[in-house]
Amino acid sequence: MKKILVTGATGFIGKALVQELVEQQFGVIAGVRCFDKTQTIQQIELGDLASAKDLIATLQEVDVVIHLAARAHIMHDTTDDPLAAFRKVNTAGTLNLALQAAEAGVKRFIFISSIKVNGEMTDTNSPFQVELTAPPTDPYALSKYEAEHGLMSLAQSTGMEVVVIRPPLVYGPGVKANFAAMVDWLAKGAPLPLGAIHNKRSLVAMDNLLNFIMLCITHPKAANETFLISDREDVSTTQLLQKILKALHKKTLLLPVPVSWMSFAAVLLGKQDVAYRLFTSLLIDSSKATDLLGWEPVITMDKQLQKMADSYIR
Repeated sequence: MKKILVTGATGFIGKALVQELVEQQFGVIAGVRCFDKTQTIQQIELGDLASAKDLIATLQEVDVVIHLAARAHIMHDTTDDPLAAFRKVNTAGTLNLALQAAEAGVKRFIFISSIKVNGEMTDTNSPFQVELTAPPTDPYALSKYEAEHGLMSLAQSTGMEVVVIRPPLVYGPGVKANFAAMVDWLAKGAPLPLGAIHNKRSLVAMDNLLNFIMLCITHPKAANETFLISDREDVSTTQLLQKILKALHKKTLLLPVPVSWMSFAAVLLGKQDVAYRLFTSLLIDSSKATDLLGWEPVITMDKQLQKMADSYIR
């Protein structure tokens, strides 16, 4: 039985991952900001990872670290220096934890990065590949990119195996942020002007992401590799809304308003970022996960959306 440290254990993905690991009978240590007395599993309070110096003793009993903790992407960041803030947590914090993990004898470090490292959009015929055409410029994405490079260098110098996973938007029971707001709106049955959007976007179901992470814990060929992961069911925004409505057993009017009109209105309202994500395409080529590791998605988009909707209704 492997002992696994999960950082970000109280987040959307972290909670689900810890539950999955426990069900699969792994020994789990939850890396948390503050101790939760209601939890029965072992916890470690990590604090500021960029400056933490006393983790080696705990890490000596760990076989694998799965690093989810991060400063998340913020659409309207008011920090004076966003890049410095992201680098402190996502780059320096990650590499400090990884260095201490290597010194403690941890065998494998799994880093959950982001598809934003590749970019914000693609056209409908050129999905993102693992290889980058250029480093990212967005502060959040750059901090993740620099962490990836630092981890791979650390793997070469220490022998600790590193796995990097870049997921797109993750959805499932308990989903948060803009996806949750969209579900709320659809559940009310209010009409939306989103009935004629013909983009294509890759997403990843929580169950599929967890299954892939579980595979990367032990698969020998995952060592020192980077993976893009998705459901392989690319949908337009309109198609996604229709699927969510079906899962919620709701009906509403999706009005076929031209994208050009909505884009103009978004500029006037200062909602360009939201419009950008609704109207543009972002496609992922996740074939490396199959070719190298033999991975296939374990749940369809419709089934994951139904699980999400059932949880939301409850």
